[in-house]
Amino acid sequence: MLSPSNLFRLLNEFILLLLGALLIVLAVHRGVALPARPSAMKALGVLLLYWGLRARWRRQPEESGAAVNLRAGSLILVGTLVFSIPLLPIRYADMLLAFAGGVLVLRGIVGGFLFAR
Repeated sequence: MLSPSNLFRLLNEFILLLLGALLIVLAVHRGVALPARPSAMKALGVLLLYWGLRARWRRQPEESGAAVNLRAGSLILVGTLVFSIPLLPIRYADMLLAFAGGVLVLRGIVGGFLFAR
């Protein structure tokens, strides 16, 4: 039987899986354009990078190292991809968004398995 905290973590991983799937669908249907202010995308990328580094540095004793590495690595990778969207030519924006969504989907699946066991 899963504890309430593990069920909450499993729900969080499922939400990340859905968010990643949404990013992939938006990238495939080309429903997203660059914002008028690319500095907002850069700020979001830096925020995700910081969040990932903070998750890596702040280890919690009850969690396994694999879960911490998965959480931190996926946030750092997604932050790097989001930060690079306004820096690269516009033709790569959909591909970078799909890669960011794929990283989140993989994190949701792998993280769900890690927390369910």
